[in-house]
Amino acid sequence: MLLNGRDPITAFEGLFEGAFLEPRGLVATFRNMTPLILSGLAVAFAFKSGLFNIGAQGQLIMGSVAAAWVGFAVEGLPPLLHVTLAMLIAAVAGGLWGAIPGALKAYADAHEVITTIMLNFIAGRFAEWLISTGSADGTIKRGPLSDPEATGAIARTPEILDSAKLPVIYRVPPNFDLHAGIFLAIIASVVIMFLLYRTTFGFQLRMVGLSPSAARYAGVNVKRVTIMTMLIAGLLAGMAGGVQTLGVNYHYEGNQSLGLGFDAITVAFLAGNNPLGVNFSAFLFGGMDAGTTRMARNAAVAPELIQVIQALILMFVAADQIIRRLYRIGSGGGQWLSGGKR
Repeated sequence: MLLNGRDPITAFEGLFEGAFLEPRGLVATFRNMTPLILSGLAVAFAFKSGLFNIGAQGQLIMGSVAAAWVGFAVEGLPPLLHVTLAMLIAAVAGGLWGAIPGALKAYADAHEVITTIMLNFIAGRFAEWLISTGSADGTIKRGPLSDPEATGAIARTPEILDSAKLPVIYRVPPNFDLHAGIFLAIIASVVIMFLLYRTTFGFQLRMVGLSPSAARYAGVNVKRVTIMTMLIAGLLAGMAGGVQTLGVNYHYEGNQSLGLGFDAITVAFLAGNNPLGVNFSAFLFGGMDAGTTRMARNAAVAPELIQVIQALILMFVAADQIIRRLYRIGSGGGQWLSGGKR
């Protein structure tokens, strides 16, 4: 900023004011952090088992689409039951999508980074087909979940019914709402913390993360733990997609979840993969996104600058994790580590 003749203090004052000191900005911060908590948990939970879940984006997309489908297609349900069903189906869709790379890792030793990246692309293209508006000449048919009123490049599902929308807990006039999904996300972080550190499965999961071979020798079913870990991680990411559809957009469109799954990696790493710490790192990143507009207006800087800052945070945080994972410093020099078969 200094090289471009901009005042960094003014820029960061605008960022802070736009994210935390204005009612609309504070609501935006909490809205932004809700899916980041859930998707960040998806990454952190898998990492505790030694799995690098790059697929939160694809799992989130599947959850978003599933929530939208239940939200507009299922009629006649009372509000509480409808929104619960939609969220449950979103979680199941994300969980099943996450279980695929888990099974491939367990039974084919396919590296989860490769398979989850591939499944991200598959999920994105599958969702595009589902909501496609088709072609004007009819040679390309409209997608099965496409809004009949959508045309051209505006591809989306129909709007969900009012009974499927998450309850509003605070509204900034005229219609900028904070939904109840924030409570769901915080509760999920507490549940995951309990699961990891107060249950037998959590102990087995962390044991597998430290040493799959030692866990196997101790009688742990490593394949089962691997699949269940990715299934639960996908479930969390699917819930992240569900809260976006049911609480913010009220339909699914192609770019509504753009980048959320990848931001989750930064959120999880910044929290040290601690489920409760994810709440605070998600709050930070949610605030950074919410304050971008005010920062850009006050200091005349490009809004993309916030992405540079986030990337730098990821780089510095990940550097420590990468070094610790790949290289062990000990007596007699270093020893390169391999992931090993599960």
